[in-house]
Amino acid sequence: MTSETGERAAMRRALELAASPGVPLWPNPRVGCVLLDEDGATIAEGHHRGAGTPHAEADALARAGDRARGATAVVTLEPCNHTGRTGPCAQALVAAGVRRVVFAQADPNPLAAGGAEALKAAGVEVEQGLLGDEARALNRVWTVATERQRPFVTWKLAATLDGRSAAADGTSRWVSSRAARLDSHRLRGLCDVVLVGTNTIAVDDPALTVRDADERPVGTQPLRAVMGERDLPATSRIFDDRAESVHLRTRDPQEALAELWRREKRHVFLEGGPTLAAAFLSEGVVDEIVVYVAPLLLGAGRSAVADLGITTISDAFRPRVTDVTVLPAVDGEEPNVRFTLEPQQHRPRPTVAS
Repeated sequence: MTSETGERAAMRRALELAASPGVPLWPNPRVGCVLLDEDGATIAEGHHRGAGTPHAEADALARAGDRARGATAVVTLEPCNHTGRTGPCAQALVAAGVRRVVFAQADPNPLAAGGAEALKAAGVEVEQGLLGDEARALNRVWTVATERQRPFVTWKLAATLDGRSAAADGTSRWVSSRAARLDSHRLRGLCDVVLVGTNTIAVDDPALTVRDADERPVGTQPLRAVMGERDLPATSRIFDDRAESVHLRTRDPQEALAELWRREKRHVFLEGGPTLAAAFLSEGVVDEIVVYVAPLLLGAGRSAVADLGITTISDAFRPRVTDVTVLPAVDGEEPNVRFTLEPQQHRPRPTVAS
């Protein structure tokens, strides 16, 4: 087996380790590391298990002991070069006598980057980019959030065939099917914030928890965030003890995201109404759109998104479709279709006339 082939196989194994079940998605990236000897045989493996635990490189080095001297470290993310909850991995690799480091993805975090240069300065051979696309895909949301220094925003909506999120009398339970709602809870559980506006709380009083088919809360619950300036009743369900909650007293999406970033939140599931959705779209801070389309026609009622200031078709907002999935019918309901889309570019703020 050649060295290149051995390192590629080791990187695939490191990616598997990074994606180990039970590893928290937030706030840190998922990282795996494999140490190889001069013949390409595995000495030790390691992976990160969440904030405050040893990084993948430190985990592997601890398992290898003295056998790490002269080894090649194959890592999914550039070794960090700063002291946070744990020490710098670049320095740990140098101290252990590692001869060569191969990593897949450069660290986009300006506080942690620089590990490659520190390793080279210490005389360690460094190679970057092996299975880089796969590594970025593994930590896609974390990577985008870190690059933009704000939480990644997934906007979720449910609509009829004619784009209505509620009927003319305001009723909206249920626009989407049971299968779509269960799928939405699955996606909600992948985020660390669920965000709505104060009007959604006032009108619908949602629980905003992750629940199973029997409506029981499951898993680690995301932060329930509501933004807006109006006061909310203390009896609102988001203030119960089923999950942590915060009221962000602002109408500015940028301010709300900045506060959530300070709280080390990295993935926002935006579930507010059409006004909040339009505000986030206009600010260019929607990174992903998930739409559940039901085979219904209302002809009137609340639109899925409020006025975006678009007056001609050439200015239409045109996200790119990345996935289309038909959700199977359950309980006698018609199938719904889930569209996943990605904005092709961030829209500038609309010009406000003086």
